[in-house]
Amino acid sequence: MNRNDYHSTIKDRKQELHKPLGIRIFVFMHNSLTPAQRHANMAAIHSADTKPEIVLRHELWRRGVRYRVNDRRLPGSPDVVLPKYRTVVFVHGCFWHGHKGCSKYTVPKTNTEFWTAKVARNQARDQEVWRKLEAKGWAVIIVWECELEKARLAETIDRVSSEIIHNGELLLEAKAARRASRTEYLLTRRALSIRESAHLAELKDK
Repeated sequence: MNRNDYHSTIKDRKQELHKPLGIRIFVFMHNSLTPAQRHANMAAIHSADTKPEIVLRHELWRRGVRYRVNDRRLPGSPDVVLPKYRTVVFVHGCFWHGHKGCSKYTVPKTNTEFWTAKVARNQARDQEVWRKLEAKGWAVIIVWECELEKARLAETIDRVSSEIIHNGELLLEAKAARRASRTEYLLTRRALSIRESAHLAELKDK
């Protein structure tokens, strides 16, 4: 083999190496989950940091409102948690949570029964979460996806801010009422104790 033939052979081999092999690899994963287990796993998935959530958080932060995000210690893992005001905020997608009268909530014409049932389950779960939170003394604010669009954003943030402040005021009033009740109870106990001591002293004198 002369030098020219040798270089031609090497060149051909390099070209062959760079040609696509045309092999498709299919990966089959074994799935041992039952339908019930798979449904439970899917139901537990919560999409966090959606665009509407980020918009709301940014605007609240800009107004000086400080919060926690997706606190899993609370029912429903609320999107925004404000411990100072004992308030939580959920940002709901208009379609997935069935925002009545909203253009974003239109039931698909195909597989209508499935989607209707799906949204109904979401709504039932939402109400159950709200009941649990309210039972624990948390106020719940709902913000819809469509309310965070540019044209309605300022109005929505004004509403949410007002509700947060109002909830904070109610919380302070409730704390003040509990303190007053506690003080009254202690004063009553003290007065009774004084009267009992005086009565015992009278009996001893007799």
